[in-house]
Amino acid sequence: MLIRLSVFLGLFVVLALLESAAPRRQRIQTRGTRWMTNWGITLLNTVTLRALALGLPLLAVGAAVDANAHGWGLFNALDWPKWIEILLGILLFDLAVWAQHLITHKVPFLWRLHRVHHADVDMDVTTAIRFHPVEIALSMLLKIGLVYLLGPAALTVVLFEVILNGTAMFNHANLKLPVWLDGFLRIVLVTPDMHRVHHSVHRHEHDSNYGFALSIWDRLFGTYIAQPDAGHDDMQVGLEWQDVRPSRLGWSLWLPFSKR
Repeated sequence: MLIRLSVFLGLFVVLALLESAAPRRQRIQTRGTRWMTNWGITLLNTVTLRALALGLPLLAVGAAVDANAHGWGLFNALDWPKWIEILLGILLFDLAVWAQHLITHKVPFLWRLHRVHHADVDMDVTTAIRFHPVEIALSMLLKIGLVYLLGPAALTVVLFEVILNGTAMFNHANLKLPVWLDGFLRIVLVTPDMHRVHHSVHRHEHDSNYGFALSIWDRLFGTYIAQPDAGHDDMQVGLEWQDVRPSRLGWSLWLPFSKR
């Protein structure tokens, strides 16, 4: 837990400083209110997971320990070399996150929850931590089920969570990368420019580029869009009908249950 938190906070500070030094887009709102709201949602998510742990003590890492103790899951049946299991486990978890992300855009109730994330009118490193607590709880339940199905080592789960958190903050960052570097990185990783297309107000664009870590899944399944139609400087980020209210904590938490 301490290792994951230290890596998360360290990467957050580094990316926040980098996007201040080399911003990709001009901000619509100042950081103050937005950051307080996005961090407020994150604190509520932490409380939600703590509460979930009271009724379901075996969260993702604990579930991996339990699955291995009982010999449950695919990897325990195969008994492959540990390094292969770790690599394959990370790939399968990343594919599962891609599929989950796609489903949240297709199922109306899940989209109502997920649009809290998309409602941010600016994209920066804090957008990566802006998810409704109910979506976070459902995501954790899915992850626990997948852990029992695969039976990965606890180390695999820890490594994947560190990678996922780090790449999510990176690809949401308001960071200007040289064109050549973006092109090189997105061969493997989801870059900020690639993921920004996914946050477009236009449906055909935000129904694309679902990857959080690896870019291969969008290319493989035909959901990849290289650039937004309006270009990165002129594209509009957020939901088509919204205004600046996503910077309010109460509005953001109530959004899934509103008539919109």
